[in-house]
Order: sequence, then C-alpha cells, then structure tokens
Amino acid sequence: MKFIKSSNIQTIVIFLAVSGLLFLALSGYLTPVLNFSLNPLISVQSWLSVRYLSARDFLSSPGEVTQLREQNILLESQVTQLQTQLIELEERLGEAQVCFALLDFSRTNPQYSYIAATVIGREISPFLQYIIIDRGTEHGVRYGMPVVTQQGLVGRVEAVIAGAARVKLITDTTSVVNIRLKTADIEAQLHGSLTGDVFLDMIPLDENIETGDVVLTSGLGGNYPPNVFVGQVLSTQRRDNALFQTASVQPIVDFSSINAVLVINNFEAVDISSLIPEP
Repeated sequence: MKFIKSSNIQTIVIFLAVSGLLFLALSGYLTPVLNFSLNPLISVQSWLSVRYLSARDFLSSPGEVTQLREQNILLESQVTQLQTQLIELEERLGEAQVCFALLDFSRTNPQYSYIAATVIGREISPFLQYIIIDRGTEHGVRYGMPVVTQQGLVGRVEAVIAGAARVKLITDTTSVVNIRLKTADIEAQLHGSLTGDVFLDMIPLDENIETGDVVLTSGLGGNYPPNVFVGQVLSTQRRDNALFQTASVQPIVDFSSINAVLVINNFEAVDISSLIPEP
C-alpha cells in the first residue's frame, strides 16, 4: 500500500511539474531560459553545418568542374555547328535570290532564250577583265554570245571549250559597245579602260548630255542585242579642239561580286568588220 501511495504521489508531482512548465512556457516566462540554453547548441549546429557543406563542396567540386567543362565543350560544338548551318543557309538564300532575279529578268525579256551559268573564275586587272563560267559548247554556249545578269550587260563570250567559257567584260580595254542614251536618243560607243572604268566616246559636241542619263545597247555593230541596260552617265568632258565629247559611265553591274549570269543563246552576232572601209 505504501508503494502504491508513493507512486501516485510521484505521478501527481510529475503531472503538476509538467503542467507548471507548460504554463510557464505558454506564458513566455521560460523564453529567456530556453534562449540562453539553446543558443549555444544552435551555434554549434550552424558551425558544424557550414563545415560539412564546405567539406562536401571541396570533395565534390572536381567532378562538377569536369562535368561543367564537358558541358561547355558540348555547347561550343553545338554553337559552331549552328554557325556553320547559318552560313550555309545565308549562302543558299543568296543563291536563291540571284536565281529568282535571273528568272525574273528572263520572264521580262521573253524575246531571248538563256543559258544560266555560274561564275567559277575571274580576272579583274589593269590588263585583263574577264570571268570564267561553268557552261561551254556541250551546253550550247558559242563564241560571241552576249552575257547579262538581272541588272544589265556583262560582256560577251570570247573563248569557249566543252565545259566552260571565258567572258570578256565591257570594262576590258579592248571592249567596244555601241550604245544609245535613252533620254537624249544619242548614239555613241562605250569603251573599257585600264582602270576598269567605262566611258562614252564619239558624242557630238552639240549634244546635251546630263548626269543620270540611262545608257542602253543600241544593237548597232551586230555584237549585242538592243535595249540592254548598261549603266548611267556620271559626268561629261569637253576638250579644246576635240571633235567629240566624252562621258564617264557607272556600270549597273558590280563585276567584282558577280556570281551568276545568263548567256543569250538565240542572238546571232554578226561580224561586220569586213564591211567597214579602212581609213
């Protein structure tokens, strides 16, 4: 009986102590005591946590660096591939635009038939002005055929083999093109030069030529078809005691960047040199 009573008393005391502690805790009286006793433990836990994380990062960082390097190499490879694809797409787009422009030119000039060709070589120097195209006799290209782009006159075929041809540009020193001015209805001759510039000669002194006048082929001489766009007048020159005036011309075609042309294959050039009286 004494043991039972002692046990009951202990239970009651424990219950009262716990109840008292709960009351004090809920009332906020134990907060300073808890902070004083728990703060050191929290500080120790934080210190241990920081050291653990540092040690873990130190041990795992070599593997992560290696992984990051591999990912970086992979990304650089992908960027290089994308840049290569972008360049290829830009080249294809440029080629497609040229093809559409040439097609549009042929549609707007249906009186002629054409052979499309790609420029595979060029020589633009003070002594020679020509391009090489990838079409020859086996494709229907013949000596003397005029060559144009979607912009205007390029030149004419000067030499040809089975799979390629050489086109003399209108900027060559030996090139002579009979032209007319569209606005003034004046006929003259277009010559090349050592500098690659072109100019008009044999213009009567009494003719009024203005900057910006459009220059077209006249069809005279039998070398080129008429009304092919050549360029525009830049300036005129009158020399003392000269029988004719001259004019500088800006060609419409950029010969340094030309990459595709059309050969007019149904125009028959006529050599009339034997009919011209010798001086």
